[in-house]
Amino acid sequence: MLDDDVKVEGAKRRVGIVSCGALAREILHLQKQLGGDHWQLKFLPADLHNRPTEIPAAVDAALTEMAGECDQLLVGYADCGTAGKLDPVIEKHGATRMEGAHCYAFFLGLDEFDVVHDHEPGTFYLTDYLVRQFDTLVFKPLGLDRHPELRDAYFGNYTRLMYLRQSRDAKLNEKALHAAMRLGLRLEIRDTGYGELEPFLNKVS
Repeated sequence: MLDDDVKVEGAKRRVGIVSCGALAREILHLQKQLGGDHWQLKFLPADLHNRPTEIPAAVDAALTEMAGECDQLLVGYADCGTAGKLDPVIEKHGATRMEGAHCYAFFLGLDEFDVVHDHEPGTFYLTDYLVRQFDTLVFKPLGLDRHPELRDAYFGNYTRLMYLRQSRDAKLNEKALHAAMRLGLRLEIRDTGYGELEPFLNKVS
């Protein structure tokens, strides 16, 4: 009986994490690295990036699913274009989300992102995931594969593509360069690693 009591007292709190699918690779790696065997993960479709008004309802449904099984709820989203509408969902469930306006900010660091962006506002950002999925999530949804003349309408005021790099992969570097060339932008690469994602998850490891 005593052994059972000790086991219960020493058990880790069950943590539910609802996240954008664009962070799946990084979160799964950190789960192993941080010993997150007590994490319950749910990844939402990454293409919600292109439909941010749908993010709050999707997160709400996922948190509702997890609420009865988890002691703590985390959300692997920043505001991500929801115009503040994600925060009432977070508050409703007593959850915690990543700080910042979007994943580019928390990968680079919120203060550093402000400095970088203020220095050159005409910057288009990609992460490892978005470099891999450039055609699927950027080029084709904007219709640039069918109407290349739209490039100037979308990117005429941009001057650079900044690749916020989580891992050093020569193939991804080539893809990022190709993406920049297709958009007519100069490429700049910043090594961010997992940025503020790691300390955010480390709090519950």
